Amino acid sequence: MIFKVLYQPDKKQTPRRETTLSLYLEADTEVEARGLVEDNTDYAIEFVEPLQGEHLKYEQDSSNFKLTEFNNK
Repeated sequence: MIFKVLYQPDKKQTPRRETTLSLYLEADTEVEARGLVEDNTDYAIEFVEPLQGEHLKYEQDSSNFKLTEFNNK
Protein backbone atom coordinates (compact mmCIF):
# COMPACT_ATOMS: atom_id res chain seq x y z
CA MET A 1 0.00 0.00 0.00
CA ILE A 2 1.12 3.56 -0.66
CA PHE A 3 1.18 6.04 2.24
CA LYS A 4 1.49 9.82 2.25
CA VAL A 5 3.49 11.05 5.24
CA LEU A 6 3.14 14.68 6.28
CA TYR A 7 6.08 15.90 8.32
CA GLN A 8 8.16 18.78 9.61
CA PRO A 9 11.82 18.59 8.59
CA ASP A 10 13.03 19.42 12.11
CA LYS A 11 11.72 17.93 15.38
CA LYS A 12 12.90 20.97 17.34
CA GLN A 13 10.89 23.49 15.34
CA THR A 14 7.28 24.22 16.25
CA PRO A 15 5.04 22.71 13.54
CA ARG A 16 3.60 25.23 11.10
CA ARG A 17 1.39 24.52 8.14
CA GLU A 18 3.68 26.58 5.92
CA THR A 19 6.63 24.30 6.59
CA THR A 20 4.79 20.97 6.36
CA LEU A 21 6.25 18.69 3.69
CA SER A 22 5.14 15.31 2.39
CA LEU A 23 6.65 12.12 1.10
CA TYR A 24 5.17 8.96 -0.34
CA LEU A 25 6.29 5.46 0.48
CA GLU A 26 5.22 1.87 0.09
CA ALA A 27 4.65 -0.24 3.21
CA ASP A 28 2.35 -3.00 4.40
CA THR A 29 0.83 -1.03 7.30
CA GLU A 30 0.62 2.51 8.66
CA VAL A 31 2.78 1.41 11.61
CA GLU A 32 5.47 0.12 9.23
CA ALA A 33 5.35 3.36 7.21
CA ARG A 34 5.78 5.46 10.35
CA GLY A 35 8.63 3.23 11.52
CA LEU A 36 10.47 3.53 8.21
CA VAL A 37 10.39 7.32 8.39
CA GLU A 38 11.32 7.43 12.08
CA ASP A 39 14.22 5.00 11.61
CA ASN A 40 15.67 6.76 8.57
CA THR A 41 15.09 10.47 9.17
CA ASP A 42 14.97 13.17 11.85
CA TYR A 43 11.54 14.31 10.67
CA ALA A 44 8.69 15.15 13.04
CA ILE A 45 5.81 13.13 11.60
CA GLU A 46 2.46 14.88 11.70
CA PHE A 47 0.20 12.41 9.91
CA VAL A 48 0.38 9.15 7.96
CA GLU A 49 -2.39 8.67 5.41
CA PRO A 50 -3.07 5.52 3.37
CA LEU A 51 -3.74 6.22 -0.30
CA GLN A 52 -5.89 4.05 -2.53
CA GLY A 53 -8.35 4.28 -5.38
CA GLU A 54 -9.14 7.73 -6.74
CA HIS A 55 -7.19 9.45 -3.96
CA LEU A 56 -4.03 7.56 -4.96
CA LYS A 57 -4.60 8.36 -8.63
CA TYR A 58 -5.02 12.05 -7.80
CA GLU A 59 -1.74 12.09 -5.83
CA GLN A 60 0.08 10.17 -8.58
CA ASP A 61 -1.07 12.73 -11.15
CA SER A 62 0.38 15.59 -9.09
CA SER A 63 3.73 16.97 -10.16
CA ASN A 64 5.50 16.12 -6.88
CA PHE A 65 4.58 12.42 -6.55
CA LYS A 66 7.67 10.27 -6.10
CA LEU A 67 8.01 7.15 -3.98
CA THR A 68 10.68 7.38 -1.30
CA GLU A 69 12.72 4.26 -0.67
CA PHE A 70 14.94 3.64 2.33
CA ASN A 71 17.91 1.27 2.20
CA ASN A 72 16.79 -0.94 5.08
CA LYS A 73 13.44 -1.91 3.54
